[in-house]
Amino acid sequence: MRSPSGVALRVTALATPLLLGALAVPSGGLFRGAKFRDLHLYREYGDALLDGRLPYRDVFVEYPPGALPLFAAPSLAPGGWYDPLFKVLMTLCAVGTIYLVVLLLARHGAAVPELAAAAAFLALVPIAIGPVSLNTYDALPALLTVGALAALLYGRGTLALGLLGAAFAVKLYALVLVPLALLRLGRVAAWRGLAVFAGVAVVLVVPWVALSPHGVWESVRAQLGRGLHSESLGASVLLAGDRLGTYDAHVVKRLHPAATRDLTGGLPDALGYATSVLGLLAVAAVWFVYYRRRDRLELAFAAAIAGLLAFAKVLSPQYLVWLIPFVPFGGVAAGALFVAALALAQSWYFHYRQLWAIGWPVWPLLARNVLLVGLYMFLLWKTSTPSREKTSFQSGLWRRRTSAAAAGSGAERSA
Repeated sequence: MRSPSGVALRVTALATPLLLGALAVPSGGLFRGAKFRDLHLYREYGDALLDGRLPYRDVFVEYPPGALPLFAAPSLAPGGWYDPLFKVLMTLCAVGTIYLVVLLLARHGAAVPELAAAAAFLALVPIAIGPVSLNTYDALPALLTVGALAALLYGRGTLALGLLGAAFAVKLYALVLVPLALLRLGRVAAWRGLAVFAGVAVVLVVPWVALSPHGVWESVRAQLGRGLHSESLGASVLLAGDRLGTYDAHVVKRLHPAATRDLTGGLPDALGYATSVLGLLAVAAVWFVYYRRRDRLELAFAAAIAGLLAFAKVLSPQYLVWLIPFVPFGGVAAGALFVAALALAQSWYFHYRQLWAIGWPVWPLLARNVLLVGLYMFLLWKTSTPSREKTSFQSGLWRRRTSAAAAGSGAERSA
């Protein structure tokens, strides 16, 4: 019988050529020279660091400190090589993600067709994601979080929390997964894991805070203080209201400290806070369900990220990359919902001017966001449903107890 790791290695090797082809399809993809704003900013940060200008102190950076080593690494190469090297790094993250997802499915006893379907989904999904697949760095935290899941399921709690600490330093969203990991570990191991999480995050973040506490705070404040992003759920509702003539929406462009397109006004501000609270409640619901059942951790990870995204005040296209590794655990229905959401997002990706002008893209935007809410609810429902293995175990235990009780009753009657 082949080991899960051996099966995962073979499946990943077969899926990698498919992945490379899919990554080359979008504009700005692999083997293509076009680049987009995010990649351009990464290069500026990396070059500035190598030139002696410190991020946060001398150059405003809108990303968490843990991402700086990734931004700087391709800058070490000769001029003109930054973009290709960065895309290669993101491609390696995608390959690693395929391996880990297939490994966990194989460990769970998935059949070969299911493994092949999951690998094909992960290999082809960059086509639906579009240019952000390789022109943003979100594939790195996605790999770190699924790596943390694998470590937890293999009983490596310390490693798992270390990976989550790194993911948090790279992208703050990973924090919502920490309570799930701690619940998995139990009280004693949880304290040790929490210390490792904090230690890794401190190592990656504190040096930059020490160099420029004001600069780091400005970066955090710029993100937390943003208005209602034009692609968020709340914004799509107000934009649809504008199209229907029931609300007068205004999309404004802000360039400082970070470039954004947000809705302005009292109602958008209030709706931004309200949806943020809904997002926290959505994540808390996942924590509660997992606390009650302590089962299906992979689905709990998926549901927590989906809930955060569905109700987020800011929802950029690349954020959906965070969810990619966990969608296969939700089965065909989750995959269909996710791909439909990605396809809708691609419908306006090269037509943002029409969206900001409150034109036709408002409707696919609203549909995409409704699908994300539906995906969250589906994943939460699946998380609350006992796995087949646990159900079989409980049924067998109930049968054994019933048989023992019947035998005891028969012995009493004989006596």
